Amino acid sequence: MNLLNILLMTGPADAKGGSPYSSLIFLGLIIVVFYFFFIRPQVKRTKDQKKYREGLAKGQKIVTIGGIHGKILEVGETTVVIEVEGQNRLKLEKSAIASDTQDQISEAK
Repeated sequence: MNLLNILLMTGPADAKGGSPYSSLIFLGLIIVVFYFFFIRPQVKRTKDQKKYREGLAKGQKIVTIGGIHGKILEVGETTVVIEVEGQNRLKLEKSAIASDTQDQISEAK
């Protein structure tokens, strides 16, 4: 009991609340967490999308970011021409292509 009173009466050893290195370590830890949980996955996703869009081929069925389903008829450097229902043709930027219809079928299973 006497030892407990002595320990409770003593204040913190440092008036600032800790060493200056602890705040730097905490800041560094936050940066590492942000990198591995936010920045790195986004960079990987962007790289995968770029690789997918560069590998587009004639006859492939795709879905645009607007939800339009179609089949690729022509592939240009930055654009593609797709055929939608009713034999209508649309010219789109490659950046407007979201995914392959096969990706959606495999995700549904």
